[in-house]
Amino acid sequence: MANFLKDNSDLQFYLDKWIDWRAIYQVTELFGKGQDGFESMDEAVEFYRDILELVGGFVADEIAPYSAEIDEAGLVFKDGEVEFPPRMNDIFDQIKDLELYGMNLPRELGGQNCPLLLYMIQTELFTRADTSVTTHFSFHGGIAMILLALSMQEGSTEVDPDTGTIVSTRFQDAIEEIRTGAAWGSMDITEPDAGSDMAKLRCSAVLDDEGVWRLTGQKIFITSGHGKYHCVIARTEAVKDPNDPMSGLAGLSFFVVPAYHENEDGERVRTVTVDRIEEKMGHHASATCAVTFENSPGFLVGDRGEGFKYMLVLMNNARVGVGFESIGLCEAAYRVARDYAAERPSMGKTIDRHEMIADYLEEMQTDIQGIRALAMEAAVNEEICARIVQLDSVGAFDTTLADCPEAQEAKATLKSRQWRSRRITPLLKYISAEKALEMSRMAVQILGGVGYTKEYPAEQLMRDAAVMPIYEGTSQIQALMAMKDTLAGIIKNPQSFLRKRAQTSWRAMSARDDLERRVAKVQSISLAKQQH
Repeated sequence: MANFLKDNSDLQFYLDKWIDWRAIYQVTELFGKGQDGFESMDEAVEFYRDILELVGGFVADEIAPYSAEIDEAGLVFKDGEVEFPPRMNDIFDQIKDLELYGMNLPRELGGQNCPLLLYMIQTELFTRADTSVTTHFSFHGGIAMILLALSMQEGSTEVDPDTGTIVSTRFQDAIEEIRTGAAWGSMDITEPDAGSDMAKLRCSAVLDDEGVWRLTGQKIFITSGHGKYHCVIARTEAVKDPNDPMSGLAGLSFFVVPAYHENEDGERVRTVTVDRIEEKMGHHASATCAVTFENSPGFLVGDRGEGFKYMLVLMNNARVGVGFESIGLCEAAYRVARDYAAERPSMGKTIDRHEMIADYLEEMQTDIQGIRALAMEAAVNEEICARIVQLDSVGAFDTTLADCPEAQEAKATLKSRQWRSRRITPLLKYISAEKALEMSRMAVQILGGVGYTKEYPAEQLMRDAAVMPIYEGTSQIQALMAMKDTLAGIIKNPQSFLRKRAQTSWRAMSARDDLERRVAKVQSISLAKQQH
């Protein structure tokens, strides 16, 4: 039996040697003060590895062999509902049986209390098997975690101060539906006239006479938008200054909108309609929907005008997720090209023995290793940040963890970790997405004529990769974010920057260790670009 974890030595390196499991274990298991947890870190890590090995075998045997079939079957839009092909339904029934939807949820909510890091690594494994399955799967457990995080941040989750366990949370019924596989959700941001420019969002929400928020407007390009629980950004306040492009952001609020309910006869009654599913270049079995809200009842999260703040929390996690998704696609493209090149003879030897093709393959492998290093750094950092913020939002550092020095030390690192996350995340999203498209194209090139046919998966990978530099923030947006923070740091202390550049240039020439010289040379190139 194949296994996408066991056949990847680089992934296993992180599990065995690199990941700071102690830090992950502490924030996940409430610094040893939680209930019903593992007796030791080693026991927890063994459990985490077992889950990833289970996922690695499942995606290799039950998803990857059917990727072309899933891609060809696509989706059916009938009577306002989206229908999956039989193979997709079978796969998601198996995922439900494996209880993967609740993998990251706390034990008291029926989950397995796994670190978010496992969710990210799992994303890579799923994507290597099939991108459409990954995309839809991410809106099951992912939305459940979003609903819990939103409730904790707005203060509507009750926690036992002695044990740190959740007593109740606002969206508990919805979380349970998602955990059991009965429902899923979506993030609804983009509109026909507002993509990256969120200040132009026009979907509105008004409070009616009965105290119910009613949403009206259309959202487009909504992944898995046929789901039940929609996390929606809508306008509750008027634009104060039309000449200020940022003024519209202050008028946005965050809502959770159930798209339908069942009547007494068990029939589905929609309050949010699905207008269509987009016919896309790739991701053929992932439903990308246009949805319309027409006086649709919803629930305000937090205070009015905090929509943009909540959206930023979600997008940071989503961009790290796209990083791992892109790595999975890169891994698939590399292996398709490598395996084909090892069997295709040309001019007396297989083409992987020709210098140019060998160089392409080596470059692909090295890029994957580099991007995975960046992704792991981002995921571990984001994991610890998210957990500290959640614990702080429910007052755990003043109650359950008040007498825990390790917890207080972890809290003290929050700001530096948040800054680190702000620096790394756009870089990860940018380089991983661009490399996914580049490597999938390279796979087609290495396969030659057959790479352009459906006989091999290279062409599907290239189609699926095309959206990576677009969704969850375009590559251009990521580049601007990274450049803005980098230049701000230089302008804040130009003398320090120039001194660092001079020292780096000197080390690139004078360091005794060859590796130190090579690293300094790379750093010097980076600093030169920043100065330019």
